[in-house]
Amino acid sequence: MAEDWEQGGFGLYIHWPFCAAKCPYCDFNSHVSRSIDHSAWRDGYIAELRRAARETKGRILRSVFFGGGTPSLMDPDVVADIMSEIYRLWPTANDLETTLEANPGSVEVGRFAAFRQAGINRISMGVQALNDEDLRRLGRIHTVAEARTAFDVARTTFDRVSFDLIYGRQKQTLDDWKSELKQALNMAIDHLSLYQLTIEQGTAFGDRYNAGKLAGLPSDDLGAEMYEVTQGLCGEAGMPSYEVSNHARDGAQSRHNLVYWRYGDYVGIGPGAHGRLTINGQRTATECFSNPKRWLDAALTGETEKPREPLAREDQASELLLMGLRLKEGIDPKRFFNLSGRNIDQDAINELVDLNLLHAQKDRIIVSNQGFMILNAVLRRLLEA
Repeated sequence: MAEDWEQGGFGLYIHWPFCAAKCPYCDFNSHVSRSIDHSAWRDGYIAELRRAARETKGRILRSVFFGGGTPSLMDPDVVADIMSEIYRLWPTANDLETTLEANPGSVEVGRFAAFRQAGINRISMGVQALNDEDLRRLGRIHTVAEARTAFDVARTTFDRVSFDLIYGRQKQTLDDWKSELKQALNMAIDHLSLYQLTIEQGTAFGDRYNAGKLAGLPSDDLGAEMYEVTQGLCGEAGMPSYEVSNHARDGAQSRHNLVYWRYGDYVGIGPGAHGRLTINGQRTATECFSNPKRWLDAALTGETEKPREPLAREDQASELLLMGLRLKEGIDPKRFFNLSGRNIDQDAINELVDLNLLHAQKDRIIVSNQGFMILNAVLRRLLEA
């Protein structure tokens, strides 16, 4: 009998924890370091890959994602060695997706051909804004001109290219965002990740916000309008959303992200990396130690993880709901039942359908366009039942 994770597939996430500079909005596990021993990190990653492969022997790997941090600062030879080891350790899908996150700086762009040679076939670029003043506010160290140049190089080097934009920025108007989004859509891309600026506690932006020094943020109503405009313009351009913040042409959806949202299994390797692994029928949550030195020192002994957390069936069902309803395809309620032993509360479903926040079919529950605008409230209602 197939295990539940197989409905989402199997992926591998590799976290590179270093950046050239720390952005004020970023709450990811990233660090600025003047000196990095790339060969030591290569050895650490390969040791961890071998440990993970022993636990997941024979699984077909569908995606590899190098995230960060700024993985485009890695030595391409290190990436090549990692990819070579991955192919040695796992059988891979014929259409294996291998993504590397990159910033548009000149150093990284100069490495694109080497990354392609190393086995990377998809680049995800952190452009974030097509406005130099806003790039400065966001703490980015590239310009719009550099971003456009990097994008052009990427398009001629890789099969697939995506880039990120942040909207709902300080002093940004609805017309500003419309203009910027149209520019992005005219850049012949096939995938866009479009995120509303979120102020996270523990970041520089969070500190400024708490001190009342982060002026010009949009109201909730303006944020909702920006979201609606985003859906409309991207849909008209043939890049509808397939997830709350992600848009793609047909066939260009991020396969790695689909492993997450379809609630598959994925190995998380590197400082602070999280994973979900089903071993002997028990799905567990994994998390690596976040301090880069501690992780690297422990990599050769296989002690990089915090104690694993076995997930109860009800918790797995809740995670399926939280992840799967972010997708426009929704979830199969039978899968929720198979995990939890109970149905999703019908009264909650009926209430949300009546409010036009949810579409319910025999084998599918899908959040409506209106529901996506208040997705957290929709999920709370379904989970509180």
